[in-house]
Amino acid sequence: MLYEAYVDLLYAYASRYTKDKEVILDCIHDLFIDLHTWRRNLATEVNVRYYLLSSMRRKLLTAAKKASRTSLQGDMMQFSVDFETESVQSAIIATEQEQQLYRQLAKHLNQLPARQKEIIYLKYHCDLSYEEIAAIMQISVPTCRTLAYRAIKQMRQAMDASTATAFSIILCQVLQAL
Repeated sequence: MLYEAYVDLLYAYASRYTKDKEVILDCIHDLFIDLHTWRRNLATEVNVRYYLLSSMRRKLLTAAKKASRTSLQGDMMQFSVDFETESVQSAIIATEQEQQLYRQLAKHLNQLPARQKEIIYLKYHCDLSYEEIAAIMQISVPTCRTLAYRAIKQMRQAMDASTATAFSIILCQVLQAL
């Protein structure tokens, strides 16, 4: 069933925007109700993961607009990812030097602007293409590529010179473990 296959992914993605569990669950349920209601009008050849993530983002934006009319929750839609080192360390523990590298990487990932964090998350955690990410974020593909490039460049520059070669390998491992 589609719901069971994607509910965890949608919940994890939505929790990057808001910590309000009720809003997240309402948006997920509304999304699947809409899918059921409009199922005859849906395209048959579509990337389901991309479609659900972009629809979820729209639902969250709509919920944020409604909430801002009734309360003072203006920053509800700021995308955030707090990259943690503990889950990564328990998954891939080797040496003290590697652990230090993971801590540095998590620190630098957390310092990225929200849009760059979202692109890195969607690209490496959700395995979406730049075209799909651009459509979800409602930006152009070149802008999406530029933001991703700047994020990786910024992290590379911030990392020590001795860790530059291990950076790419570690980055992929960390983001896949999220």
